[in-house]
Amino acid sequence: MSPKIIATCALLTSVALVSGCPSSGNNSGSTNANEILIGHYGSMTGSEATFGQSTDNGIKLAVEEINAAGGINGKQIKLITYDDKGDTKEVGAAVTRLVANDHVVAVLGEVASNLSLAGAPVCQEHGVPMVSPSSTNPQVTKIGDKIFRVCFIDPFQGYVCAKFAREQEGLKADKVAILYDQTQAYSKGLAEEFEKAFESLGGTICENQAYSRGDQDFTAQLTAIRSSNPDMVFVPGYYTDVGNIALQARKLGIDVPLFGGDGWDSSQLYEIGGEAVNGCYYSNHYSHEDPNPRVQDFITKYKEKHGAIPDGLAALGYDAAMLLFEAMQRASSLGGDDLAAAISQTENFDGVTGNISIDGQRNAVKPAVILEMKDGRPTYLTTIEP
Repeated sequence: MSPKIIATCALLTSVALVSGCPSSGNNSGSTNANEILIGHYGSMTGSEATFGQSTDNGIKLAVEEINAAGGINGKQIKLITYDDKGDTKEVGAAVTRLVANDHVVAVLGEVASNLSLAGAPVCQEHGVPMVSPSSTNPQVTKIGDKIFRVCFIDPFQGYVCAKFAREQEGLKADKVAILYDQTQAYSKGLAEEFEKAFESLGGTICENQAYSRGDQDFTAQLTAIRSSNPDMVFVPGYYTDVGNIALQARKLGIDVPLFGGDGWDSSQLYEIGGEAVNGCYYSNHYSHEDPNPRVQDFITKYKEKHGAIPDGLAALGYDAAMLLFEAMQRASSLGGDDLAAAISQTENFDGVTGNISIDGQRNAVKPAVILEMKDGRPTYLTTIEP
């Protein structure tokens, strides 16, 4: 189903939640003159709940900081978060409620590209800017001129993974097998971009297999991959499936490194995969080992509040909110057109996940890092620039 159809269905099914016609992009932000409302929709529950929870934690930390510093033009930011349960059927109603009922001036979300592709058309139709913290599929920002992101996109991430596999000392893979999730726009898109980049660098894709989100048995796909005798296996999925894939791969005697993208980034990766994920690699948006004072200050504040080292999703949630607040301070008004114009003019924003500039396609231009799983922890290995 196309994003437009998804959005239309959501609008029809959410009449109990909202009323009135789409706005002109000039949401007031609050009935309280001293508040500005922003929204967040995320997977707070469901199979990838750590994605939404980490992102929300990062956003809340940013809100607390901006409010402690006086807010935006003397007004305090109020955050409204709705759980979409990781389900495209829930997204339309959640986003419609934010923009048409709560009248937020901007929306932050989502992590999963499938879910951003479902929510973005609603924001675009209502003229409300949306900033995705971490949806990397290129189609997300193509929805329209109100849709932005602070993460890199899959053509770059696919290149990063291909360059790493092909050129990293100690690896220099000639043959790679791919195992991707055919139900996720993120996984399909990243697999395609990786294949193009790896072949352009002189490598060979020796096997290409697919699975569906939530599958429990990967024996058939992994047996075919084992027979192709790859140097590495590229698995551009989410951590919930990757952990199980790693366990089954090792049981079948596949002992070459597995590697993937930022969908691996969760503390639960090791909880699910255990020793099977040690010695594996993934691309990500930042490393907690980065000595940059900006990064370490964020980590210290996050640990004080949540008692844990923030993952990449928390860092991106924080950056998405902070970049939005910086644009709000520059915007001539908080109307949709003016705020979107200010976001689009962002250059050299000093984020936790890197220096961020928004390009003409409303995407972030920034570097990526490669992390290696060692003793159950992601450790910094290298940085690859755009």
